[in-house]
This record gives sequence, C-alpha cells and structure tokens, in this order.
Amino acid sequence: MIAIRRKTSAGKRPAASAALLDLVGKSLDDDKAENVVVIDLHNKSSIADYMVIASGRSTRQVGAMAEHLVEKLKAAGVRDASLEGERVCDWVLVDGGDVIVHLFRPEIRSHYNLEKMWGPELSDAQRAAMG
Repeated sequence: MIAIRRKTSAGKRPAASAALLDLVGKSLDDDKAENVVVIDLHNKSSIADYMVIASGRSTRQVGAMAEHLVEKLKAAGVRDASLEGERVCDWVLVDGGDVIVHLFRPEIRSHYNLEKMWGPELSDAQRAAMG
C-alpha cells in the first residue's frame, strides 16, 4: 500500500470526490506508483476537487499506470476520463473530472515541481527563506 501524503486543508470531502480519490489511490497502488501526493484544490481552483501527483520509474510504467487508471475510471462511470501526453509518457495527465492526476518520470516531476506551485500557501517568512 502506498502512503499518500496529503497536502490538504482539514475538512470533509464530497462523497463523489472521496470515492473517486480512493479509486485513483487504489489504481496507483496496484501499479506501484511512487511518491503519491494529493493536493486539495477546493480553495484554490474550480477545475477539480483534488490533484494527485505520482511518479513511475520509466515511460513504460507511466503509460501503463495512465491506461489502467482511465480504464478503471470509465468502468466506475467517469465517461469523460481522458489522457494527455500518452505518446511520450514523460508526463501524462489523466482528467478524471473531480480528480486530476499527473503521472511523471521522476526527473520530469522535479523539473516542473507542481507540488510547489499548487501546494499550501506560503507565509511571508517562507517566501523570504526561499529567496
């Protein structure tokens, strides 16, 4: 079982989003995803309720994780589940509606650093410490 590190504010998740997030977590766990992070988007964006970021060790693993996840989402009734970036598989976006999933190779993930961009708001002191 993967340990999902949640960068989320306290509060209740809507039932549909919670079920979808659990399905995503199980699928990624089954496919041996690494460094899975869940970011709560409720107070940051209206594009989705959650963003999930995970890594795969190779382009083949990233592609397989994305394909399996889309299959499971569609089987669960998410009709518009779609993929972006599956040709190269360095970074694949899976749009699951209320949950958006970014799957990366580790070096691509560290380059784009979405956790920093979408993570918790930084205090003035934290911003100053970062330079």
